[in-house]
Amino acid sequence: SVRNFGDIFGFSASNRLTRPFNLFIKRCIDLGILFLSSPVILPLVVLIAILVKCTSKGKIFYGHKRIGKNGKEITAWKFRSMVVDADKRLQELLEKNPEMKKEWNENQKLEHDPRVTRIGEFLRKTSLDELPQLFNILTGSMSFVGPRPIVENEKKKYGDKFRYIFSVTPGLSGMWQISGRSSTGYEERIMLDTYYLQNWSIWLDIWIILQTCVVVVTRKGAY
Repeated sequence: SVRNFGDIFGFSASNRLTRPFNLFIKRCIDLGILFLSSPVILPLVVLIAILVKCTSKGKIFYGHKRIGKNGKEITAWKFRSMVVDADKRLQELLEKNPEMKKEWNENQKLEHDPRVTRIGEFLRKTSLDELPQLFNILTGSMSFVGPRPIVENEKKKYGDKFRYIFSVTPGLSGMWQISGRSSTGYEERIMLDTYYLQNWSIWLDIWIILQTCVVVVTRKGAY
């Protein structure tokens, strides 16, 4: 917004998600959506868990260490979509393939990842692998909408914007996810997250959630 600073006009930016009342409203929205969607989500979670267990060796869920609110580490839960020794195989792939190494360094993921299982590929394309993060939302370490939690290696890509963007609870979806996801660069991602923090409203969250449903159905930018 434009402000008058001692007869000098300038721009003022704020973070609307540091206000206690806004945080309370946002938390109520999260819990309300969880409660209303549970009759549909819970049977789906059970079905996917059975498919993951029956189609490949290893655990059903995978807990990935991520950076959350105020830079604190959280465990973001997913359905396991890769082979058991995925981390070991990654190092071998990057050492043998310079193009994959470049792609990994830029995006922290691979579009054609040979470590992904058959059921895992489907789960990723449909974003169903992220359903267990509803548990993160229930416990309060994540929200339905917010900046996406990142890994430690991604912090440097945010530069001096890191503390500002991660002063709030990270989200299952957000402006980045509905704007291209994997096809969107970090500069645009930072711009979108900044816009969200400065312009948050109940209606913006609802709009993002509805747009997320469209993106999931069309699989735009997912891999």
